[in-house]
Amino acid sequence: MSRAIKGTIVIEGRELTVSNPNKLLFPEMGITKAVFLQKLAVLAPWLLKHCRDRYLTTIRFPDGVHGKSFYQKNCPQPAPPFVETDTHGDIHYVRLNSLPVLLWLGNLACIEYHASFDRISNPVKPTEWVLDLDPSVEEEPRIMEAASLVGDLLESLGIASVPKTSGATGVQIIVPLQPDLTFDELRAIGEFVGAYLSGKYPGLFTIERLKKNRGDLIYIDYLQHYEGKTIVAPYSPRARPGATVSTPLHWREVRANTAITDYNLLNIAARLEREGDLLEAAPAQSLRPILAFIRKK
Repeated sequence: MSRAIKGTIVIEGRELTVSNPNKLLFPEMGITKAVFLQKLAVLAPWLLKHCRDRYLTTIRFPDGVHGKSFYQKNCPQPAPPFVETDTHGDIHYVRLNSLPVLLWLGNLACIEYHASFDRISNPVKPTEWVLDLDPSVEEEPRIMEAASLVGDLLESLGIASVPKTSGATGVQIIVPLQPDLTFDELRAIGEFVGAYLSGKYPGLFTIERLKKNRGDLIYIDYLQHYEGKTIVAPYSPRARPGATVSTPLHWREVRANTAITDYNLLNIAARLEREGDLLEAAPAQSLRPILAFIRKK
């Protein structure tokens, strides 16, 4: 099929050009660009919600997930007139606020969508706190056990949380917040949690920053959650052979050792239809009492 093949679609009154619709982006799953755009449209109501009011970084794979890739922060050019941007420093970030914008990015082979922790409207007080469990090895059979232990500790502290697969190798623990603490204050809580868990389970966890010094331990990354840093957005596809999707889970699924690869572009729609957005259902809470407790120690 010629690489010059193009077509147009009209979405919400916006005309979009689709180039190379038959190009395989995920060969193992048989997902072409045309299929990818269809799946992005299914994910859009959930993915857009978690990217609004955030600075967006995408990862582009022009020749599919096995080809070369690059990060895209600045809005690609030329951009259609319906694409708006948010400027921060010297970067003009795409404002991911509609289905046409998402599909325009998808046509450019933007496969992954990473959102800033800081909100554009309130960069100082985050609306969630995140602990990123990052395995030191590519295949980590203990990752759900580790996530469960973190969840148990948070529950013992009275903190409600939602686990989310990264879609790659790790799990992120998300705590929806009332915006009353700073990133630095939340880092203090993260350091406390990380130090406690790595001390109690030294054969499983570490807070060692240098990967070369971690061995096979799972890194509790509390430092990533900070202004200017990003997280793979909930419901973002990942550039993995199995077309995995970053998926919020129930804690019972974590304890049942759900695999990160269980949810992908071909089956995520059924889960969303059945479960809805688990993050939306989680209550916003204040961690100020926890911070006060830590500071007394």
